[in-house]
Amino acid sequence: MLKDFTTAFRPAIVLTILFAALLGIAYPAALTGVGQLAFSHQANGSLIVEGGQVRGSELLGQGFASPDYFHGRPSAAGANGYDASASAGSNLGPASQALSDRVAKDVATIRTAPGNSVPADLVTTSASGLDPDISPEAALYQVARVAGARGASADKVRAIVQAHVEHPLLGFLGEDRVNVLALNRDLDKQVPKGAQATR
Repeated sequence: MLKDFTTAFRPAIVLTILFAALLGIAYPAALTGVGQLAFSHQANGSLIVEGGQVRGSELLGQGFASPDYFHGRPSAAGANGYDASASAGSNLGPASQALSDRVAKDVATIRTAPGNSVPADLVTTSASGLDPDISPEAALYQVARVAGARGASADKVRAIVQAHVEHPLLGFLGEDRVNVLALNRDLDKQVPKGAQATR
């Protein structure tokens, strides 16, 4: 009886161990090795390192509140937003009064002149709460504020924005976009302030 049991289950046990080793150890190790060798920047989170310190990631949005920086999309990730360990949207539906009130308040705060249209991505959160990009329209909408706060020419700041517009992959995958962190880093280099405000 025991011999029959062993004979019947031996192939299942051997295959379980074999596939656990192949798919649980060898395959992940091979992918990790290829990633580290061929795409180490991406495999390690697309981190931006400056002066030995990590300043952020090309893939994760972060909060910029100072008027002399471009602001990204609002974030519902975590209690204070932009928490990479709590990626999430607000889960408020289009009929939500809380969402309507928050957007109306943000529009009133951001609007630079009566009647002018505030780009939607400056007052709505993304599904992840960590979108690193905004539309070119949202970036250009902020030019006057940023230029004024830095005592710089609006044309100069606008040119920096235009230089950071990324176009759709292969001409049709995605939309035109601007990476907020990359834009703000370039802004600090090209239009430095006397006393840099903290993010």
